[in-house]
Amino acid sequence: MSDEPIEIERVKGEGVLAHLDDLARLRIEVFREFPYLYDGDRAAERDYLRHYAAAEGAVVVVAKRAGEVVGVSTGLPLAAADEAFRRPFEEAGERVGDWFYFGESVLRRDCRGRGAGHRFFDEREAHAATLGFRRTTFCAVVREAGHPLRPPDHRPHDAFWARRGYRRVPTLRAHLGWRQVDSPGGEVENELVFWVRGGAPQVRQM
Repeated sequence: MSDEPIEIERVKGEGVLAHLDDLARLRIEVFREFPYLYDGDRAAERDYLRHYAAAEGAVVVVAKRAGEVVGVSTGLPLAAADEAFRRPFEEAGERVGDWFYFGESVLRRDCRGRGAGHRFFDEREAHAATLGFRRTTFCAVVREAGHPLRPPDHRPHDAFWARRGYRRVPTLRAHLGWRQVDSPGGEVENELVFWVRGGAPQVRQM
């Protein structure tokens, strides 16, 4: 592991565009791992990330080591997120405009375990607070315990998220399709469960 420190920077708007290629590369590389098993392509990733450059209130947190981009984390108001992520909150009777949504955090394997994960949350939570949001949320893909591609040393992030003050809401779920490394025939629909943090009123159970 390199001793070079990992530097964290928030970028917004046009600043996101300068990092498109690096961010797309990282998302493809990291999300190919379990549990997402995502078989991505550069063009689709660039289109996805451009939304964060254009959406009002969006933020991208970039991690660099020795000038090289090694991690990225994203967030935007839930009202500006894809309909698949808004719908569970709307169906639960929540005001979508009250929530800030964390899109993803990806970090190169050789840079993990050095505090970048906490910094990703710190930066996004601070950004959300400056916009007046008291409630933040994200979702994680659901995989069965016996999944054939689960590595023997795989450790879920549940304990880490709980320490950050988030609670899992089992009845609050999204459905989203993507191409997977284990399903070359096309997109696979996946289920994702939400974690939430914030003051009352809490998300109502469905």
